[in-house]
Amino acid sequence: MDGIKVAIVGVGNVASALVQGVEYYKNVKTEGDVPGLAHPDFAGFHVSDIEFVAAFDVADTKIGFDLSEAIFAKPNNVMRFSKVPKTGVIVAKGPLLDGVDEMLQTLVSLSNAPDANVVKVLKDAGAEILVNLLPGSAEDATKYYAKAALDAGCAFINATPISIASDLEWNKKFEKKGLPLIGDDIQDQLGSTVLHRSILQLLVARGVKVDKSYQLDVGGGAESLDSHYRGRMRKRGVKSAAISQDLPYDAPLVAGSSDYVDFMDNSRDSFFYINGRQFGGAPIKIDIRMEVTDGPNAGPILLDAIRGTKLALKRGIGGSLESISAYGFKMPPTPTTMYRAERWVEEFLLGKKRL
Repeated sequence: MDGIKVAIVGVGNVASALVQGVEYYKNVKTEGDVPGLAHPDFAGFHVSDIEFVAAFDVADTKIGFDLSEAIFAKPNNVMRFSKVPKTGVIVAKGPLLDGVDEMLQTLVSLSNAPDANVVKVLKDAGAEILVNLLPGSAEDATKYYAKAALDAGCAFINATPISIASDLEWNKKFEKKGLPLIGDDIQDQLGSTVLHRSILQLLVARGVKVDKSYQLDVGGGAESLDSHYRGRMRKRGVKSAAISQDLPYDAPLVAGSSDYVDFMDNSRDSFFYINGRQFGGAPIKIDIRMEVTDGPNAGPILLDAIRGTKLALKRGIGGSLESISAYGFKMPPTPTTMYRAERWVEEFLLGKKRL
């Protein structure tokens, strides 16, 4: 089986967990129970088929270092769960653009090294897929790397809430070049959005009428800082729209980041409130708190997205992949319920669904 050559933009906590995860799960068997990983084999590829060949960042703590060192450099504060050997991938300096604002600069020490030629680095490394893990508010930088992926002949996975896969013009550009496009805004393995959607889906299936609901997130780490101060309203809009996909009628729904707490490091607390009516109009209220470690939460979905993207490359499919995007992202080109998204992925893997 051919390997999957992956480049990363933004060597933060999510990138750290992703790189650690490939090392941690590289020897797991495809059968049996594997804690934390639903799909050791996905789209005909094992986790061990993923190879990181290039990485870009702007922090002086990461530029010029091997990827195995950069993933643990400040301001990263994700848990260490795997010992990553030297990769031979030296983190290159990407253009700053709007990747780090004044608030993030309180955490990130910017490098004064010259910018690398991103397209050349990608081509020289033989990268097939570029994974965008920039801060969620970095619109100019995200569009820059989307274009770089096009110019370098790479598929593009957009983990940010910037409209790329869900944008018709970007879809046309990638389709014209025969390159897969996946996104937007990664949905965690068990984050606040997916839990909220699951609860709403269960209530609808059991005949409970949901009258109103909210979801509030509090966390530490660079992404939480960016989400709270710079990207608060964008994230709130994306998350609120995502949870509404599993409710077949209109109801007041609010979801988003409510605060940044520096001493929480890479943890995130989520609070859920749901008010509804069950049999006979009897009231029902649900009040839940969930605590997770943020970085690793995106790992399994990214592993599946990368392998699904490779399958699309092998099939010669270009443009937005609605199945993988709906399965793993909050703002896909074709929104749908979680149940239907899982069926779409099954059909795509079996070749019954083109996109």
